[in-house]
Amino acid sequence: MDNKKTVIGEETLRKANAILRKYKSGKTSLEQKVIENEQWWKLRHWRYINGGNDEFKPASAWLFSVIMNKHADGIEAYPEPNILPREENDRAEAVRLSAIIPAVLEQNDFEETYSDVLWQKLKTGTGVYGVFWDSSKLNGLGDIAVKKVDLLNIFWEPGITDLQQSGNIFTTELVDNEALENMYPSLRGSLKGNNLTTAKYIYDDNVDTTDKSVVVDWYYKKHKNGKSILHYCKYVNTTVIYATENDNEKPVDGIDENGLPIYGLSRAERGWYDHGKYPFIFDRLFPTEGTPCGFGYIDICKNTQEQIDRLNQAIVKNAVMGASPRYFMRGDGSVNEKEFTDWKRPIVHVNGNLGADSIRPIDVPNMSDIYVSVLNSKIQELRETSGNNEASTGNTPSGVTAASAIAALQEAAGKTSRASTLSAYRAYSRMISQIIELIRQFYDLPRQFRITGTLGEDIYVSYDNSEIKPKMQEEYGINVGMKSPVFDIKVSAQRKNIYSKVQQNELALELYRSGCFNPELTDQTLLLLDTMDFDGKERIMRKIHENGDMYGKMQKYKELALAIAARYDDEAYRRILAVENGTAVKPKGGTNRKLSGESSITLKARKKANQAYQLQQIKEE
Repeated sequence: MDNKKTVIGEETLRKANAILRKYKSGKTSLEQKVIENEQWWKLRHWRYINGGNDEFKPASAWLFSVIMNKHADGIEAYPEPNILPREENDRAEAVRLSAIIPAVLEQNDFEETYSDVLWQKLKTGTGVYGVFWDSSKLNGLGDIAVKKVDLLNIFWEPGITDLQQSGNIFTTELVDNEALENMYPSLRGSLKGNNLTTAKYIYDDNVDTTDKSVVVDWYYKKHKNGKSILHYCKYVNTTVIYATENDNEKPVDGIDENGLPIYGLSRAERGWYDHGKYPFIFDRLFPTEGTPCGFGYIDICKNTQEQIDRLNQAIVKNAVMGASPRYFMRGDGSVNEKEFTDWKRPIVHVNGNLGADSIRPIDVPNMSDIYVSVLNSKIQELRETSGNNEASTGNTPSGVTAASAIAALQEAAGKTSRASTLSAYRAYSRMISQIIELIRQFYDLPRQFRITGTLGEDIYVSYDNSEIKPKMQEEYGINVGMKSPVFDIKVSAQRKNIYSKVQQNELALELYRSGCFNPELTDQTLLLLDTMDFDGKERIMRKIHENGDMYGKMQKYKELALAIAARYDDEAYRRILAVENGTAVKPKGGTNRKLSGESSITLKARKKANQAYQLQQIKEE
């Protein structure tokens, strides 16, 4: 086997760098917006306000409050995947994946990643996930890595909306030269003179990048036999660290019947990931045409925030001027100026007569209340524009006291947050799809997981990809190609807010009080629930149906037991009725007496058993 064939070399990397610069040039305005929005988020936005050179620069946090509340809404709706099979035979595997994928995410500290991407989405309008295979995890066994990707460090073809349609995708990272040389000895002596620069945030600290180099991860697609193959190259300047097209080593997939190795496809033939997609998922807040990115709350509300801060500046300056009196003084006035401006001195000396026009205070015009009203209206405008009004933050207008009215207001106020959550769920679903594909490709050796059982107990399981890998299908003894299980992802909120929990609990108690959990009323309860709409309804209906079926079987077994006892042992029959159904033991020759509380079902069962017994006696006679 030829393992030395080189496809990606210096000339190819020069062309790749030219494409990267072209992509970066098309992304300049987005990078400026991202950097500026970060300053608005940190309340350092006066440098972007025209005429903002005044010493007094108030920065109110109304826009900060909007983003903080929207982030809280998103965290409250933290997603949870439910894997659904498309074929009946894959149901068991879907159940296992539904339990294992949350464990994979937990090992990646995904809750923190989800929070970071949500901050990024609210501030810049776009959050970016990266789903990779990290071969260094688990002591070299490898595992899935889910990370947040900085918008400043990812580059795509300008003008496209779907990221998967880009001809290339580049990501960059600044790495210390010494660390790079230790990880990749082939780079020694080639890290001087970095010819790539990337945009940077305005840091509070002094960040020195002189001894760092830009490491580029280059993803690109090639089409072969109607299939899209994803290739990958990691390089610095024009030095290749790794490239799939240069990797011609064929792995051993097994041993044939003669004991000879069976070789699989090399990376050059197979590509980087079998799913053939770029491992990046963009979660847009408010979409725009011609770009995979969107815009966020800072883009919408920063003009109003600027007007609020300008009004605050004028009002506070006027208040300071009114609280700090100033005076006109004649040049030939006889007042000791030093003593006059020192408020600690009880006496101010004057030379000669003190004329009325020697010194007089400067009048500061009183500010009209209209300006405060304008300020308050701008604050209300920002809150209404962003959907961050009183009801959405838990407050209600005066005069609204009914619980149902408060709930209706809060439900209506949360529409924008729910729309943003659904957008996040769609991106999350695409991320889970890529995780399943990486499991299908790389989980050849079993991994150990701790999952939570239905009763909250810890269950330890082992899992590999043997049941979801592509398998050859045969029809009438003829191979018809490879087939692998396909799954759908349904996303729901893992945690409910306090109001939702109380509402759900009250509903459950009301169903209990109404007798809906009585197995004798199964048919009526299912009919009632079918007309209702609430979270978890299907699970409750399934449980009630199962309990109704179990109760029906118990009644049949009870009737059978009574019939057998009536046939073979009348005394046992009467005792069973007495113990189980509250009937008095009938003395011989007497009649049964019904005790109070005997159900109609028991009476019917006893009647049927007596009829069966009498019929059997007639036959014997």
